[in-house]
Amino acid sequence: MRKLMIIPLFLASAASAGDAVIKDVQASKSGDSWRFSVTLLHGDTGWDHYADAWRVVDAEGEVLGTRVLAHPHENEQPFTRSLGGVSIPAGATSVWIEVRDSVHGWNGSEV
Repeated sequence: MRKLMIIPLFLASAASAGDAVIKDVQASKSGDSWRFSVTLLHGDTGWDHYADAWRVVDAEGEVLGTRVLAHPHENEQPFTRSLGGVSIPAGATSVWIEVRDSVHGWNGSEV
């Protein structure tokens, strides 16, 4: 009986972190490429559920760059990470930032 109770408690803990939220995006051009700094908020619970990446996507859905987040940030919320060297196609008037967490995947919200 005790083992059966551990599984639901684990799942409840992982689910409580919810989707990652993009709080802020800063973009700056440097030569022919762009640098993006993205601030995320997520209830990271450790290695079982954490915000693990964000990416820059053009209007056609092509991924222009991905910033992998190599570890949880339980004690640093919100947190900002940057990605440089992103090439944006000529003529593009906008790009989107998407965020992923280790449980829900790419969550569908974009900024």
